[in-house]
Amino acid sequence: MASSPPAFDPANVQGDILAGLPKKSQVYIVFQIDDNVTAFRQHLAKLIPLITTTTQVQQDRAKIAANKKAALEAGKKPQLIKLSGVNIAFSQAGLTKLGITDNIGDDAFVNGQFNDAHNLGDSGTTGPNGFVPDWIPAFKNNHKNIHGVILISGDCDATIAITRLAVEAIFNFGAHNATLHEIITIKGTVRPGVESGHEHFGFLDGISQPAVQGIDTNPNPGQETVPQGIIVCGRDGDTVTRPSWAIDGSFLALRYLFQLVPEFNGFLKANPITSTGLTPEAGSELLGARLVGRWKSGAPVDITPLQDDPALGKDPLRNNNFRYDFPEDSQTTDRCPFAAHTRKTNPRADLEDLNPPAPTTARRIIRRGVQFGPEVTPDEASSGKTKLGRGLIFVAYQSNIVNGFQFIQHSWADNPGFPIQKPFNPGFDAIIGQPTDDTTIPSRTIAGTDPNNQKGTLPLPAEWVVPKGGEYFFSPSIPALRNTFALAA
Repeated sequence: MASSPPAFDPANVQGDILAGLPKKSQVYIVFQIDDNVTAFRQHLAKLIPLITTTTQVQQDRAKIAANKKAALEAGKKPQLIKLSGVNIAFSQAGLTKLGITDNIGDDAFVNGQFNDAHNLGDSGTTGPNGFVPDWIPAFKNNHKNIHGVILISGDCDATIAITRLAVEAIFNFGAHNATLHEIITIKGTVRPGVESGHEHFGFLDGISQPAVQGIDTNPNPGQETVPQGIIVCGRDGDTVTRPSWAIDGSFLALRYLFQLVPEFNGFLKANPITSTGLTPEAGSELLGARLVGRWKSGAPVDITPLQDDPALGKDPLRNNNFRYDFPEDSQTTDRCPFAAHTRKTNPRADLEDLNPPAPTTARRIIRRGVQFGPEVTPDEASSGKTKLGRGLIFVAYQSNIVNGFQFIQHSWADNPGFPIQKPFNPGFDAIIGQPTDDTTIPSRTIAGTDPNNQKGTLPLPAEWVVPKGGEYFFSPSIPALRNTFALAA
């Protein structure tokens, strides 16, 4: 790669990466490129004008903010603005299909997520041909043929449907001369009403995103600003040598995660923390907050350890302004368990304040996922059993999957000894942690959930987040799509 890359231009970066496509609903069309690769590349050239850039997303978000402000001043509820967005990304198999043979410099991407599933801790079986994860057939049986994914977002299903028809027409979708065909489409929808912004367990999500230098110019208190090269390739902070066309692209880790909500709620109800004098109901709520690291409102337990503070949870100037650096934080779980989900996946002072410090900047990712599936039904709630599929379409962007998503999952969430240098073994991340070696770790446990019995361990009898598929993709820049991936007709 040239030593002096061109000046950064957000119009060159696909919009979901740095700004996030605005959405109430979103579809991910996982596709296979058909045999007429030249025709596909010619069709791809026609798609490029529909690709939503970071600049366009910034403009769309300004329109949304102005619309909300005008409605507030008029004393009215803001009406949704009709918006849609389109992005595209390719797997290593997709690059190979297109004849792009450069080493892009990320082993996890090159090998694919199917071959990484055992390392991530996904359940499955090992046979004569190696490990096979317990994924749905579309991902498990077609992993060698997944060439890419098209993201379409919108303010409603109807808007997405219109945009999807335009995309499908470009590739002659469904016709005898189609140049791609759908392997699976997975659809996500923001949860309704007061649950908007909350994942299916009920916790406010997406609070602790990093700010990106030159993009997020007014970060909130406690929000870490990372160099552009942590998220997009070829910029300051990206230390890997890559082909020149990779600049301003980003690696997309997609995970299809099912959540067993009634079972999780049943576990909380059966294991309330009552040593602090709380009622069983309040003790169950406290357990959930200490497993996650935040109350359902989004308020961090490190700031408000024993009761929720909804005003804090919804205040972006306060809800991320903590570091696990209260005087007692490094050696006790008075405020937050060492293995709480938010602490495992973003340990802050647990690493940054070590001697010598262990910086976490290279591990930061930007999450852009969306929930899927219906709300829990009364029958599911009363029986405590999941009967309808729901969960999270997890999407994370980074310039290095090995340093980012893969490391966070394998070395932090799945590692019962992390965070390090604690007075007792922290245990698993109860939300996403998975045993990576079933022969030596027969079951999951977490320590320190009860602030009055900090060395006590709590068995985690089930995995309430169940991976059922995924892939690693690369989301190229607009110039790369135009000059390397596409062909003029």
